Amino acid sequence: MKSRILVVAAALALAAPLIPTASAAAVRLAPPNISLANVKAHLGQLQSIASANGGNRAHGRPGYLASANYVKAQLDAAGFQTALQSFTYNGATGYNVIADWPGGNPDDVLMVGAHLDSVTAGPGINDNGSGSASILENALEVSRQALQPTKHLRFAWWGAEELGLRGSQFYVNNLSTTDRAKIKGYLNFDMVGSPNAGYFVYDGDNSDGVGSGPGPTGSAELERTLQDYFASIGVPTRGTDFDGRSDYGPFISRGIPAGGTFTGAEGIKSSAQAQLWGGTAGQAFDPCYHRSCDTTANINDTALDRNADAIAYAVWTIATAVPPVTVWSDDFETATGWTANPNGTDTAATGLWERGDPEATTSSGTKQVGTTVSGVNDLVTGRLAGASAGDHDVDGGLTSIQSPPVTLPASGVLRVSFSWYLAHGSNASSADFFRVKVVGGTTTTVFQQLGAASDRDGGWAASTADISAFAGQTVRVVFEAADALGASLVEAGVDDVMITRQ
Repeated sequence: MKSRILVVAAALALAAPLIPTASAAAVRLAPPNISLANVKAHLGQLQSIASANGGNRAHGRPGYLASANYVKAQLDAAGFQTALQSFTYNGATGYNVIADWPGGNPDDVLMVGAHLDSVTAGPGINDNGSGSASILENALEVSRQALQPTKHLRFAWWGAEELGLRGSQFYVNNLSTTDRAKIKGYLNFDMVGSPNAGYFVYDGDNSDGVGSGPGPTGSAELERTLQDYFASIGVPTRGTDFDGRSDYGPFISRGIPAGGTFTGAEGIKSSAQAQLWGGTAGQAFDPCYHRSCDTTANINDTALDRNADAIAYAVWTIATAVPPVTVWSDDFETATGWTANPNGTDTAATGLWERGDPEATTSSGTKQVGTTVSGVNDLVTGRLAGASAGDHDVDGGLTSIQSPPVTLPASGVLRVSFSWYLAHGSNASSADFFRVKVVGGTTTTVFQQLGAASDRDGGWAASTADISAFAGQTVRVVFEAADALGASLVEAGVDDVMITRQ
């Protein structure tokens, strides 16, 4: 694994987790409990391979090819369609192991990947034998259970990650545009057994509000599926940023949704993190990161077991899900009947919601985002920039905008999803907010992001809320933004609203 910065923050979203569910017609088995003993047996094999080949499994070294052949042989025996994809880097041949499970929709592919190479300094058992062994045992369990997913399942073990994501970059770059479009999600598992473990999930929806922003549309759902597993076993998680430092990077750069877990590398565990997860504050999550001591002794069995099971939960849950049906959507490229100030009670004097092509503003960073998620137009609080950042921001209280009526199906799991941002200056407060309501027989706030007395730059995030309680009703979606206490700098935007039925 390449070095990365951990992002630890809590979302204020009220939206319920989005967990894909299959219909009764789908062939579906409960997610299995992955055998820790089997995962550790794979790690033992990788350790033996390194020990027999100069102490490492690095790109271009005999230990790497032996590792790839071990993985491929296991998969061949289990009935996967496998290939060693070769590439050249630094004058040496590298290999990706690609394994397809027969069946599933070939136009709807779920990929699960981990890098197989180590650094030259050591055998790379946590980094990243842990991820490689965990997804290998998951793939073998797919075979044992004769899983019949609705999605097509593809597993991958990447070469030369430690030299700059070379294997995964080669794979993605050499896919045709058509084949890239078939990959609807990529799950990455890089270091999942760190001895001083944390429990991090890639921040697909940018709910942390820092770093590189959200992943491509669909990443939020992958994040929530993994979060849901850890919640089910009582283990809290925190976000880690999509900083592009592992093999999801080439995928998200081409617009493919991604997610995954991570237990920490050379970063230092804080006192708060030690209180949250146990372990030792003031020490690295993995003291043997990129060192010769990254052996089978450098593994936290509990973390490895939990993450292997989290992979299984995600694979079985997502791969057997029936794709949702779109009930209603709006990308704001044309006027479809949204109403500003629908109740006639708004108090904001400026920065009123409108549909249009937004102009960018900056004040200690981006405040009004000048680009949309799709197309040219979005919903924005005062689309013009003006001479200064505060000329057209929300001032004086509340501004709201309401969708046209939407009649919901009488059954099924119903969800509303949307892209959004809230930006404000350090003069804001928790009285300021971005809020989403659904109005039907009752009115329910389904999402809320509060302001704070700190600078928050604008950046698109994605969120989803369960609105099944409104099944069979005709509803309207309402977006609100408020500068509710003093004259603070507040901006908000919305794009790509969708209601789906599962």
